[in-house]
Amino acid sequence: MRVTRCEPNEREKLVTSERNGREQRDATGRRAAAAEAEAEAEAEAEAGTGTGGPVDAATEDFVDHRNLLFTVAYEMLGSAADAEDVLQETWLKWAGVDLATVRDRRAYLVRITTRQALNRLRTLGRRKETYVGSWLPEPLLTTPDVAEDVELADSVSMAMMLVLETLAPVERAVFVLREVFDLGYGEIAEAVEKSPAAVRQIAHRARAHVAARRPRGEVSATESREALAAFRRAVETGDLQGLLDILSPDVVLLGDGGGIKQAVLRPVTGAGKVARFMLGGLAKQAAALSLGAAQVNGYPALIVRLDGELDTVLAVRFDEGRITGLYAVRNPEKLSHMHRETALRR
Repeated sequence: MRVTRCEPNEREKLVTSERNGREQRDATGRRAAAAEAEAEAEAEAEAGTGTGGPVDAATEDFVDHRNLLFTVAYEMLGSAADAEDVLQETWLKWAGVDLATVRDRRAYLVRITTRQALNRLRTLGRRKETYVGSWLPEPLLTTPDVAEDVELADSVSMAMMLVLETLAPVERAVFVLREVFDLGYGEIAEAVEKSPAAVRQIAHRARAHVAARRPRGEVSATESREALAAFRRAVETGDLQGLLDILSPDVVLLGDGGGIKQAVLRPVTGAGKVARFMLGGLAKQAAALSLGAAQVNGYPALIVRLDGELDTVLAVRFDEGRITGLYAVRNPEKLSHMHRETALRR
């Protein structure tokens, strides 16, 4: 018998792949049932009828708040696919609630979503431990109104989502519910199953943590577009000096290929290294590549297409007029929400 020898890192990848595959297969049935139930609820709401005539109140409330609930789940998880799963689980639980006992249906739905998202964060944590290379949030092609809501756009920007990744799960939930959705401490306490006093302390710690890491100073949409346009021109023309002029000296490039597509496995730091890496990589396939502008997570970003097919989403972080962060998402499993606009709500 011929035995093929695997290096230790290859064996680890095989074991990880098999384990992830089992987890996905185990969840398939639950997801399918939940997705079907949610789809039926939305269809009934659109048609204005349910199984018993006029659309029932539970369905109507869920559909009315669906975009809000998705936004809560996405900001907590950084994954649109997992946020969709959380919504399906939320619907199944909501459909079984006695509405006569619910005082505030919006708050109750947010509470269910938060608890489901906290449960999901544990699974995501295990996945990230075995993830190949850098893990970046899943980019969203957002509707124009997201950019108009400056606070919402800031909260879902790629830069802020990465800051939120540094928070502990409960801290992240408390920060999102308080700072983004302006929920009261009592409502948050019920959602995360802590006392209001504990929630106040958690919120204080989370705010301080985020403030120390969030982008420095506000950047207008116009400034962002102009900086991104200058970056695009420099890349397309191979203008090294033009690229150096728009990049901060301490700029960091992160790439996420998920082990499926080639991407930088470690951060590339420094304007010179990042500029040469960008120009060198794009020059190799210049004839087949095209760059286009898009609104991603509420901010201007670049879409890289290879032979006309979506290849990479390049989001940026601006600080004081220069690009300090470049986030290149290539993992095809994270690009499914780039084919249609996603509505986010507060």
